[in-house]
Amino acid sequence: MALRHPPDELEALEDLPLKLAAKAIDLKLKEAPFQTLVHGDAKLANFCFSPDDSLAAAVDFQYVGKGCAMKDVALFISSAVEPEACAALEQPLLDEYFAALEEALSIYQPDIDAQEVEAAWRPMFEFAWADFQRFVKGWSPSHWKINPYTESVKERALNSLKQ
Repeated sequence: MALRHPPDELEALEDLPLKLAAKAIDLKLKEAPFQTLVHGDAKLANFCFSPDDSLAAAVDFQYVGKGCAMKDVALFISSAVEPEACAALEQPLLDEYFAALEEALSIYQPDIDAQEVEAAWRPMFEFAWADFQRFVKGWSPSHWKINPYTESVKERALNSLKQ
């Protein structure tokens, strides 16, 4: 039996503006400062939490590699927050993420300025989500993760590229 390979998501993508912007979005994320190790599949199912939610562990590191952490943040939010709540929770969740990152950096990497990291990474959130939207739309065009919120974030990224 021959192995079947999944279709190339970019080739299958029918959203032409997103398809045309895919390389520029990828470049933005690759050129973002403060590259780190990203999980690559940071969906809720790949995290374990203690009963009191004070501890968390990530599992299933299939795609680990160097990248912009916003890719993991966007993917995690896409799997942990109902689409109807994403718009209202986007800024509070990013605020919480960057507050936790600032605390962690002060302990583990005190020479790194957390405000510089936030200034560099916060704008990358929309590009990370647009990159994920590109994958989902090319992989499964009718997936539930394609919704008005995800389309609006994609449009923000596309508009940012035009500026």
